[in-house]
Amino acid sequence: MKLRTMRATRKAASEAALDPGADRPLLVLTGRPNVGKSTIFNRIVGERRAVVESTPGVTRDRLYAPAEWAGTSLVVTDTGGLGGADGDPFAPLVAAQTRAAIAEADVVLLVVDAGDGLLPVDRDIAAEVRRLRKPVILIANKADRRGAAVHEFYALGLGEPLPLSAVRGEGLGDILDRAVALLRQQPRADALGQGNAPTRVVFVGRPNVGKSSLVNRLLGRERLIVSDIAGTTRDAVDVSWQVGDQSFLLVDTPGLRRPARVARQGIERWSAARTTSAVARAEVAVIVLDAAEPCTDQDKRIAGNVADRRRAAIVVLNKVDLIPGPALADVLMRVRSEMPFLAYAPVLASSTVTGQGLADLPATMGRVGRAYRRRLATAPLNQCIRAAVALHPPASFEGRAARIYYATQIRTAPPTIALVTNHRGAIAPTYVRYLENRVREQFELPGAPVRFVFRERAHRRLILGSPERRHA
Repeated sequence: MKLRTMRATRKAASEAALDPGADRPLLVLTGRPNVGKSTIFNRIVGERRAVVESTPGVTRDRLYAPAEWAGTSLVVTDTGGLGGADGDPFAPLVAAQTRAAIAEADVVLLVVDAGDGLLPVDRDIAAEVRRLRKPVILIANKADRRGAAVHEFYALGLGEPLPLSAVRGEGLGDILDRAVALLRQQPRADALGQGNAPTRVVFVGRPNVGKSSLVNRLLGRERLIVSDIAGTTRDAVDVSWQVGDQSFLLVDTPGLRRPARVARQGIERWSAARTTSAVARAEVAVIVLDAAEPCTDQDKRIAGNVADRRRAAIVVLNKVDLIPGPALADVLMRVRSEMPFLAYAPVLASSTVTGQGLADLPATMGRVGRAYRRRLATAPLNQCIRAAVALHPPASFEGRAARIYYATQIRTAPPTIALVTNHRGAIAPTYVRYLENRVREQFELPGAPVRFVFRERAHRRLILGSPERRHA
């Protein structure tokens, strides 16, 4: 069968469609574990978004990604599937997430393994899908294997099984053509791109600090699988969320263990890579800490990664219901002292069990996101820097006075200010922190890092703070 390559588009506006709504039609991949659903998902969206391993049951939470085929914009969902092993403690939770995804689907892509042939569990899953009366495309994956028995799957009563080799991509175009034809029979309004782009908020932290519980509590539903077993979340899971007039894209991530404890290969390695990528794509990072435990080196390492990438930040102390009231102030003070590099980040105390403090989190995310994208007018910015220089001039540099001629913001996300000086190395790091504090006092920039860059000016005409300005 002719190889056809899926062309996926990932426009900035399309990020809002990563969770279903009335935006774009939804294709949902389901089937028993290890039949190749995640490989197909990655093929359709055009990148390795889902973790793929030979171990069954790797995918647990629902993953959404935008794609486009034959002029039709859509959203594809990967699921953990149905019919997991009886001894797997996550099997009922994964099945519940899969059923929720199928209930939202416009077209169900039921994947079977042509190499294994028709199994009793395939019959059970097909019967469950048929009862939902959704349009279904039956995909016989691994059809390129020797002895593949595609014809056996006619017995499922779901029409013609379409052969596919997800590894090679052979047959994918025919499947997507069929999906688009079914979708065009049930048109939906495409509201995507209307309004402002959502603020991307990533939740990071060590395993079992309550990231998934926190996202579920905000959403008001069990969107993410939650378990006391460390390592429950394996993918970075995107969920769009609207609260009032604010739009967010919430990204739950796997818990990050110390690098020495992460295997060089396998699921944990890919999970760590997903988290790193999610932080790189985010605007705001919510760093979740366990208030009942001391701040660890790994907590600081995770927070330091956020600061190094210059992402806006919020620190959430979760599980404060386990902390006696008088001791909470000491915990807050300890976090501040142990993470001085995040002095700009708001610190919130919360409990996903009682709901304490969670009402403030959406408004804080909104303020921090706006600060991260804020543009400062040039005149007020120069007035602020001029006043700071007059109050406390910079130290001399190589025997001559250090001068600041001019300041202007050159980019947002994060706010980046260029200082034109008489020498690129004239301004000491301690003085830069002083200027940052003055800028923060003048302008509302909660949670947003402020970056300074330096440019050298050839001539001596001073703009900011020096008696020499009269003689320029």
